[in-house]
Amino acid sequence: MTAMLGISVFVSAAAQEDADRIIGTYLATYEGEESKVSIFKEDDGTYTARVIWVLNKYDENGNVKTDEKNPDKSKRNTPCDEIVLIERMSYNQKKNSWTDAKIYDPVRGIKANAGCSFAPDGRLKVRGSVMGIGVSVYWEKLE
Repeated sequence: MTAMLGISVFVSAAAQEDADRIIGTYLATYEGEESKVSIFKEDDGTYTARVIWVLNKYDENGNVKTDEKNPDKSKRNTPCDEIVLIERMSYNQKKNSWTDAKIYDPVRGIKANAGCSFAPDGRLKVRGSVMGIGVSVYWEKLE
């Protein structure tokens, strides 16, 4: 019985390590915009991706760009380097991917279903889809 419990704890720890492998800072290039995104774990065990740096942070008047296209009007004054891109991502051990999330596209101002997985070259494949039509982008892990 003790051996079975030990194996169960080991498998659970290994699964958690696989799940937490997504945590880190990534370089993301999309629609001509370059940014850094931090993926971190929430207290409830899900993962969130938030912009932490944007190459072209300022507009032509020297003001920090904001999330002006957000359908949630209360978020339109969020600075571009603080936008939450992915929320409530959970790890699917059977598929070795992170699923059941929503991704926000600040370039278009839309939300879509999202999932992430690591490509064979080590980059994070981030896929968003609406009504079966999807787009994949690849983020390079920096740390």
